[in-house]
Amino acid sequence: MNKWKGKSKGTILGYKIFVYCIRNIGIRSSYFVLYFVAAYYFLFLNKSNRYIFYYFNKRLNYNFWKSKISVFKSYFIFGKVLIDKTAISVGLRDRFTYEFDGIENLKNLLNEKKGGVLISAHIGNFEIAEHFFADIDFDCQINLVTTDQEVTIIKEYMDSIAVKKSNIKFIYVKEDMSHIFDINTALSNNELICFTGDRYFEGSKFLETELLGKSAKFPAGPFLIASRLGVPVVYVYVMKERNLHYHLYARVAQVKKRDAQGLLNSYVQNLESMLKKYPRQWFNYFDFWDDIH
Repeated sequence: MNKWKGKSKGTILGYKIFVYCIRNIGIRSSYFVLYFVAAYYFLFLNKSNRYIFYYFNKRLNYNFWKSKISVFKSYFIFGKVLIDKTAISVGLRDRFTYEFDGIENLKNLLNEKKGGVLISAHIGNFEIAEHFFADIDFDCQINLVTTDQEVTIIKEYMDSIAVKKSNIKFIYVKEDMSHIFDINTALSNNELICFTGDRYFEGSKFLETELLGKSAKFPAGPFLIASRLGVPVVYVYVMKERNLHYHLYARVAQVKKRDAQGLLNSYVQNLESMLKKYPRQWFNYFDFWDDIH
């Protein structure tokens, strides 16, 4: 069994190579380098290959060869997403086009002056969401709730090369639960709180429900907190499409007070619809269903 430990794959050298390629040969030419990177992952990362193959083969019911091809394409698209995020950070935002789907849901949320909760997932490229917001004069502070484990040298490097510093603030989950005060303060200032709802790690509190036909564990925190706050909840995803185009989806969640399980079930139903539309953009390279032995 290989559960997520709170840190994602990636090396500082890899990002430096991306930055060099983007600045010297351009974004599209940089994609060409990914054929070699994706091939390396496909050939040598046996564990993550098994886990993502299982997702395509057993959960999406792809046949063997379609699943194998999808594993390679998943790595390739993940590389494109990283290159895009890096390119936007170093000042090439205008090379991309953006499409808004349900953006009025976010505007309505802010107009209520109660703050709001965004729940996303490790699909697509949510980290560039603030660049969408800049396009619609969406002057709002986003607070990303994360674990200390995800604070890495890579983030420090990305911040150091960024032409425009990120407006996203981080609220770190603490064992003493003091992050709850930070969340309440942000909401009282009509700010947005963002969680990712699809990555549980060993030892933390969890909820269970079925995703793609099999039960899986999800982090309890986002759903417990969001269902107790009494503020609007919106599911938000930023998905990569052809060429240099991104599509933002924002869907309002129906939340009953203190019904964390109901909110999770609603989230998973919404997430499944995105996975079926963008099956190769879910970047969870570990034993998500705890079903591989």
